[in-house]
Amino acid sequence: MQREKSQKFALWRRQLGREKELWFWTLLFLVWWVFFFLIPLYGIVYAFFDYTPGRALTLDRFVGFKNFISFFQTRDAWMIIRNTLVISTLNMTVGFIAPIILALQLDELRQGLFKRATQTISYLPYFVSWVVVASIVTTLLNSDGVVNEVLMNLGLINKPIAFLTTGKYFYALITCVTIWKSLGWSTILYMSAIAGIDQSLYEAGAVDGISRWGMVRYITIPCIMPTIVLLFILNIGNFLNLGYEQNLLLGQSTTQEYWEIIDTYVYRYGIQMGRYSFSIAIGLMKSVIGLILVFVSNAIAKKYTEYSIM
Repeated sequence: MQREKSQKFALWRRQLGREKELWFWTLLFLVWWVFFFLIPLYGIVYAFFDYTPGRALTLDRFVGFKNFISFFQTRDAWMIIRNTLVISTLNMTVGFIAPIILALQLDELRQGLFKRATQTISYLPYFVSWVVVASIVTTLLNSDGVVNEVLMNLGLINKPIAFLTTGKYFYALITCVTIWKSLGWSTILYMSAIAGIDQSLYEAGAVDGISRWGMVRYITIPCIMPTIVLLFILNIGNFLNLGYEQNLLLGQSTTQEYWEIIDTYVYRYGIQMGRYSFSIAIGLMKSVIGLILVFVSNAIAKKYTEYSIM
């Protein structure tokens, strides 16, 4: 028995020696996860107290679900929920399909230099901050911006269009800008999935006389479907997490009824005004809803497809 344990320990040491780099990075990730995800989870208890910064939690008054209820009692609650749902739905439909289409188009390119250049150009906006993006969009879409000048010179409009100060344009504006910024980066996983497809399937398709569109429809898309379903389920969990930078930077006072979402509301009324318990409560509510959506979407995917995350 002792000899068997010694052999197992020696085998474990050899395996650890071969995989030391992997274990090192795994340990670093675990430490990072504990300090930045596990320990901060304690903070959710503040959502149920009337917390005052700088004072011990035991001295604060327990208010239960008051912070959750107060959000729905605000005057603009349903407007905020509407905007969040509309923009999130646009991102989950148009914004989710666009990277798949781009990945399929890039896969069809046969000129290596042009393909690499296109990929690089499409990735670049992801690394540009929202401040710079907002400045670019503002310059382009101002009343005296490039877009209005071009449209007027072509005779398509008689006077400048107020893209930035007219509320009815905001949903389309924020969706297009968000897709433009994240489109190239989002295609990386799909391109990797396409690269892993067995090339003999395409060769067999060519022998059978299948067209290029037929190969995309019957070979490429079915082969990357597990990746599509997995990413869709994971994105569903972030359905309500839109971020606040883009809306605050591109939004105007005249379009606030269209750009005010849960994240911007929490930032302005929860963080800037020091209502920390209120902001934590809304963040917890969003996380719970996201978790429920993940389980529901996973159950639906498991029932109607062969793929799921658990």
